[in-house]
Amino acid sequence: MITTVVADGKNEYEFIDLLKKRAQNSDKNVVPIVSEIIENVAENGDKAVKEYTVKFDGKAPEKVEITSDEIDSLIEKYDKDYLETIKKAAANIADFHKRQVQQSWLTTKNNGVMMGQRIRGLKRVGIYVPGGTAAYPSSVLMNAVPAKIAGVEEIIMCTPPQKDGTPNPNIIAAAKVAGVEKIVMCTPCGADGKVYPSTLVAANEAGVDEIYKVGGAQAIAAMAFGTESVPKVDKIVGPGNIFVALAKKAVFGYVSIDSIAGPSEILVLADETANPRYVAADLLSQAEHDEMASAILITTSEELAKKVSEEVDKFVEVLSRKEIIEKSLENYGYILVAEDMDEAIDAVNDIASEHMEIVTRDPFSVMTKIKNAGAIFIGEYSSEPLGDYFAGPNHVLPTNGTAKFFSALSVDDFIKKSSIISYSREALERIHTDIEQFAECEKLTAHANSIKVRFED
Repeated sequence: MITTVVADGKNEYEFIDLLKKRAQNSDKNVVPIVSEIIENVAENGDKAVKEYTVKFDGKAPEKVEITSDEIDSLIEKYDKDYLETIKKAAANIADFHKRQVQQSWLTTKNNGVMMGQRIRGLKRVGIYVPGGTAAYPSSVLMNAVPAKIAGVEEIIMCTPPQKDGTPNPNIIAAAKVAGVEKIVMCTPCGADGKVYPSTLVAANEAGVDEIYKVGGAQAIAAMAFGTESVPKVDKIVGPGNIFVALAKKAVFGYVSIDSIAGPSEILVLADETANPRYVAADLLSQAEHDEMASAILITTSEELAKKVSEEVDKFVEVLSRKEIIEKSLENYGYILVAEDMDEAIDAVNDIASEHMEIVTRDPFSVMTKIKNAGAIFIGEYSSEPLGDYFAGPNHVLPTNGTAKFFSALSVDDFIKKSSIISYSREALERIHTDIEQFAECEKLTAHANSIKVRFED
């Protein structure tokens, strides 16, 4: 059941406040556990990783590394047809992100001044790919493709296992299509301490050079600090459960991170012209992620609100993740009936949703008034899953209202910029007194002196 709220100047803000309190980065029960894991791994490396493998997965493997011979013996078992689908998606993602590439530049003036900016890809990036309650090979593409385009030299990929202790083969296949040349895949082993054959096959298909049997918060810690087996990275990207999210938060500063991802969100802004069946289907596409996901319709039509609610109830009965959807809708499923489009747009901008669909009579006109959203989908045939899998723009998006100041994952997240400054003696002489005055105003006499000494004659 999805809750319907009629705007009265107050009610609409009550559920907005509720949404803002559901962040994954403040669970007081989980924080101490994650902190202990990170500190232990940072200090004890592989020894700590092995302890957590035993604790969370039942048994640690006798040998950490898996040989290429073990992988080669099972290379014929993966379904090649799926590769064609993700190749098409990867091509779209690459085409979009190539347009984001920045170039180094240098400008030289006749007066002896040279300035510029140097763009370089990061040396080593760690990608965490969810694979617990649901597997997301699309996340491999969305993280790895822009990293490769940015010029990242080495990518480490960590992914948790399926229930049988193996990573999803489709996740690993996506890594291959993404063009990752070197992957260190961290994944927990089965209860017998072994990696299942399907893991080895999938790893080979992805071009995996090394496999380490570790996952969860300890994988984040291993990538952040490095162990005897897992190399230290410069940046960690990719979503995960609350343990992964809080681990990323804790290691920020030792390494860079993309963001602390919260539960998934969708907001549909619609008027009376919208198809209620389409709207309902799109709302549920995000509600099925997990019980904390939010699905919101903001509309100016009470009739549409009623019909969408009815369609939602029908769909829930036949969808495979019914229990998760029901809990998600109970917690964070809302329909807000606004008095007019201006009020609806104000609410949209206040919520700043991860995914936002506009299904109105003139959606492009409405789009110009949207200030805060991770990704905007325009028109009734631009359903949110189009962006999740295939269109090309990145699906790693700001959540929990952070679209007010964060952007989608992009090539920019995998580069660093160095400024270039070069002045001749003549150029510095023309402005040296200005610099000295600045320094003296701030009472930094050593700063001023470093300029003065060059013109003591």
